[in-house]
Amino acid sequence: MSIFSPLLAADPKTIDAHSERVRDLYGRMGRAYDRSAACYEFSCTGCDENCCEEHFNHHTLSEFLFLLSGIQACDEQARQDIFLRAREAAELCRTHDAAGQARRVMCPLNREGRCSLYAHRMMICRLHGVPYRMRRPDGTVTQGTGCHKIDWDMSDEKSAACMLDRTDLYRELSTMEIELRQQLDFGHRIKMTIAEMITEMEALLVR
Repeated sequence: MSIFSPLLAADPKTIDAHSERVRDLYGRMGRAYDRSAACYEFSCTGCDENCCEEHFNHHTLSEFLFLLSGIQACDEQARQDIFLRAREAAELCRTHDAAGQARRVMCPLNREGRCSLYAHRMMICRLHGVPYRMRRPDGTVTQGTGCHKIDWDMSDEKSAACMLDRTDLYRELSTMEIELRQQLDFGHRIKMTIAEMITEMEALLVR
């Protein structure tokens, strides 16, 4: 049985209310990203790499349920196409892992170079690319350089000022996640790629 199976009995109003909070937070994430990208004069247009091939694990029930709502909103043909590509991507990742190969695998939501569920894309899909900083609960600060196309130099005041601070955004998502798990009595740890999440969703929706 899937760890997500008990969610089938959850109050839809609870999930819907939480989804609206996630939607609002995602909107603010997008605007914060856009400000940072504009500051760096950065655009993904014409990039020689595709971030949709990156191996990202996702960890929150909040993101799982928000993506699930996007899957549910698809028509049957689109949904089945996503399920098929998710199974193929998940199997390909398992094959690479078993062989000790770190190969890039296209996200099953990518359709002709674009995300087919763009409005429901994950947090890291919204924030990845621009240099960032984040203060952890223990006070330590981590930072990332972002895309190779950005001329990133921390010794430059403007470059440092353009960095996206993820701290408050992550903190708010964490608070929302804790509240949701308490409301739904969900205690399982999540560490899944989008493909793995979607295969779990397929199992839930075909019951």
